[in-house]
Amino acid sequence: MGLSTAAPLWGAPGPLLTIALHLALYLRPAQAWAPVHRDYCVLGAGPAGLQMAYFLQRAGRDYMVFERAPVPGSFFTRYPRHRKLISINKRYTGKTNAEFNLRHDWNSLLSHDPRLLFRHYSDAYYPDANDMVRYLSDFAERLGLHVLYNTTIAHVTVNKDRGAWNGHYFILTDHRGQAYQCSVLLVATGLSVPNQVDFPGSEYVDGYESVSVDPKDFEGQNVLILGRGNSAFETAENIFSVTNFIHMLSRSRVRLSWATHYVGDLRAINNGLLDTYQLKSLDGLLESDLTDLAIVKDHKGKFHITLKLFMEEFFNQSSDAIPLPQDNNDNFAMRVAYDRVIRCLGWKFDFSIFSKSLRLSSGSELSEKYPLVRASYESKGSRGLFILGTASHSVDYRKSAGGFIHGFRYTVRAVHRLLEQRHHGVAWPSTEHPITHLASAIIRRINEASGLYQMFSVLADVVLLKENATTFEYLEEFPMQMLAQLETITGKRARHGLFVINMEYGRNYSGPDKDVFFSDRSVGHMEDAWLSNFLHPVIYYYRHLPTEQEVRFRPAGWPLPRPSALHHVVEDFLTDWTAPVGHILPLRRFLENCLDTDLRSFYAESCFLFALTHQKLPPFCQQGYLRTQGLVGTESLRQHGVESGLLWDSATMGQHQGASDQRPGDHGPGGHPLAPGPPVSPFNSNKEEL
Repeated sequence: MGLSTAAPLWGAPGPLLTIALHLALYLRPAQAWAPVHRDYCVLGAGPAGLQMAYFLQRAGRDYMVFERAPVPGSFFTRYPRHRKLISINKRYTGKTNAEFNLRHDWNSLLSHDPRLLFRHYSDAYYPDANDMVRYLSDFAERLGLHVLYNTTIAHVTVNKDRGAWNGHYFILTDHRGQAYQCSVLLVATGLSVPNQVDFPGSEYVDGYESVSVDPKDFEGQNVLILGRGNSAFETAENIFSVTNFIHMLSRSRVRLSWATHYVGDLRAINNGLLDTYQLKSLDGLLESDLTDLAIVKDHKGKFHITLKLFMEEFFNQSSDAIPLPQDNNDNFAMRVAYDRVIRCLGWKFDFSIFSKSLRLSSGSELSEKYPLVRASYESKGSRGLFILGTASHSVDYRKSAGGFIHGFRYTVRAVHRLLEQRHHGVAWPSTEHPITHLASAIIRRINEASGLYQMFSVLADVVLLKENATTFEYLEEFPMQMLAQLETITGKRARHGLFVINMEYGRNYSGPDKDVFFSDRSVGHMEDAWLSNFLHPVIYYYRHLPTEQEVRFRPAGWPLPRPSALHHVVEDFLTDWTAPVGHILPLRRFLENCLDTDLRSFYAESCFLFALTHQKLPPFCQQGYLRTQGLVGTESLRQHGVESGLLWDSATMGQHQGASDQRPGDHGPGGHPLAPGPPVSPFNSNKEEL
């Protein structure tokens, strides 16, 4: 029988078999490959990732945090190697203001829960890293943040789609092959790849990430440390009491944080080796480019420092035959042999999981260490991709605190506010006030705000003036370099002028070569406020919103373009800018000059006299007195009314109702309110404020 007439090997499939085949052939592959969609994907459950998750959750957004470890803050389970953080935990300030206290709390994340302040997790000024792990775990758990643990994102790419918020979706693939589709990608993975220098003999070097932390392993040894940052000095601090000596080698000079005012430079808690070096106790610091050097291991297992060119010239020679610098110079500083060489060169961003289509780096000076981002923390290569936390530090590298918790908790909030306006139409948070409250609003912020204080010259408050400068709108912690795009980012209008409130150090004060302890380093007189060296408020006034070109080509060293007017609030030893004569009076006069108006507060009698003698009343009188607020019924005021003809004299009224019987809101012939109302000013005096 031919095949054409043969019976089929299988009969027609029944209903159950059809369903089974459908599930096997279609549904299972779809479950394995169809991306799970989230509006927001956050890579990393470290401090920055959790901070962003908090803001997204409070706003009710669709998000997921991906964390490769089983707990949040996994970086702190290993680092710093010697377990002591250099972020301060100042539990007492003498103040009860929570915002002010955050200025000196470098570890807490922002939340509405007062239990989630780091002061409840450690009593130490420099806490143990394990306390940070415990704190971050509680932060994620108590707030119910959506974190997918034990999930390693292995690859990130983009898929163009006109229907997406940013014209494309981000596709994240984890180690199991599961894909996730995101409208916005927020990368908070930090810096996780150790910096290494490739030179002959670099294979003999121990890395900071793996070297022993037991001082006994270094007893009686000669140790060379490559690097000169906090990790290098932290390592030296752990072992310098048991070694023969420690030499530290780097191409750059030591940068002390108290000289540079940069928290990432060498902190005092780690710099004990500087004492032993300067006091000639065998330890020492040297400067040289590591790429010019080479390490030779002799037959005894000791390490010798030579020059790379010697190694290249004697490539095929045994190690004992390779010439050393001391062969020609018997005073060569590193002529001794070393038992250990330790690399402590810091960290850089892991670009390996990101597709080249994302264009995260473009060959700039910092691009090998940090992704290339705009001042808004959005990638220059991919719209909708934002870099958060330590990896976002290229925006303020060596300038402010954006690479550390006490700085990036505020830059993360700024990114969230930008996203709220861009994708959900939620304008940047602001408050509106009468113009008479302008000076007090600024004074309050410069004396309390932690974001301004920590992210100086990066984040600033912005005051938007309304028409005729009768009211103003106050926006907090806006990225200064994005000022030209303020209207797009915030959803606000800046058509009638604006003030920008910023904190700055003196431009020529900080630096590794500066003597920041020179005599007369502080300024005490308000007329010299522009010479202030220490951190102090600076207020810029613009009649019009600066353009992008003006921001881009601003003067060197300036955080903003040249303003229409500029005011420095003189520095204060207590960082308390509330002195009536030294701080408040000059600020108020500056604001008045910019606005061409009188911002003082007045009592009813003075407003009454102004109404009789001036064509234009001060704003305080316009907004209070003329609206039946703040009028105090004194005999002196009544007499003024009688003399001006606005009130009847009670002695001549006979049986008519006197002025003292008038109800609130009654008016005399001249149209001015006469009845007493709630006083606007809390002071009981007939004198104006300063």
